[in-house]
Amino acid sequence: MNITRRFALGLGSVAAASAVLGTSAAAASAQADEVDTEPELESLIPRSADVARRKIARKYRLETRKARGSWSSYIGVANADGSVRSAVEENADAVVEAYSVNKIAVAVAVLDKVDRGLLTLDQRVDVTAAIVIQDTDGIFGLDGAYPSSVTIGHALAALLTVSDNTAVRLCGLVAPALEINEILRGKGFPNTQVVPVANPNRFFLGTTTPRETDRLLRRLVAGELLSPTSTAYLLTILRSLTAFTDGIRLELSSNERLQVATKAGWFDDGRNEAGIVFSADGKPVITYALFASGQFRGDAAANLDNYGATHPALRARAALGRTLFDSVLQITCAAPRAFRSQAYRPWTGA
Repeated sequence: MNITRRFALGLGSVAAASAVLGTSAAAASAQADEVDTEPELESLIPRSADVARRKIARKYRLETRKARGSWSSYIGVANADGSVRSAVEENADAVVEAYSVNKIAVAVAVLDKVDRGLLTLDQRVDVTAAIVIQDTDGIFGLDGAYPSSVTIGHALAALLTVSDNTAVRLCGLVAPALEINEILRGKGFPNTQVVPVANPNRFFLGTTTPRETDRLLRRLVAGELLSPTSTAYLLTILRSLTAFTDGIRLELSSNERLQVATKAGWFDDGRNEAGIVFSADGKPVITYALFASGQFRGDAAANLDNYGATHPALRARAALGRTLFDSVLQITCAAPRAFRSQAYRPWTGA
């Protein structure tokens, strides 16, 4: 079933790149062993970045070891002066299959073309029956009214919230694979790439490294990758309540979720997520890039077909998410404020 689905998506039946295991893994393990002797950290609300790093490192080790599997991760915490130090570096330079986490990079490439005046968000792209992926992800497959058209802005919103795979193909119509890779390399991300295929407007989502994904997120929120307008647009989508909630944001309230920009990705045994946790005053305090695969705790066959919140890797991320959020309750940093999210307001019509 997975193989058929993957070919139907046109998103990635490529052999995974070899993992390059950095020496940071041993250091991360040693650090985690050290903080593991401090159980009082469990209930402590950090008042400094150093304490937050210790608490996050301990929680990461406890939860990922409980979940099992193979993890490649980077979690950074900003100091009061805005500089960043890692709380977790485990195989942080391993080249991994990113799956839908790379949709952030695709969106950056498309928005780069918007910033250069080559595209506009209100520009329309054709949605034909041939381009719609009939899977159980996203919304385009549910429409049933083709041919039609949507704006590039609509396609990006579907790409990053409900992770619509047809939206990947729509982005490919305006930003071909080779151009996406050129844009990303030009911005300093040689490992965060899509994989071209014979059709120049189709591609597999490709690879990244935890450290490079973290750097992309940090540079994005610092305004170094896109214009202020495009940066705010992209972060607003990633912070919306429509975005992924089964992992880092699972244990958070609605308004707490609005302080977390996140994107998940999964396929086969891979369960990935990357994002940013903002303080109450809108500062990007914590970034995380978590890539997990392999043999997880429990029944292997059941885990393979489980992409939801009950998967061991997602349970680990949910537990870690509560710790990440609590770590920004009393600390902030000197980084520029991205923006304050609006409080959630439900609506019933009229």
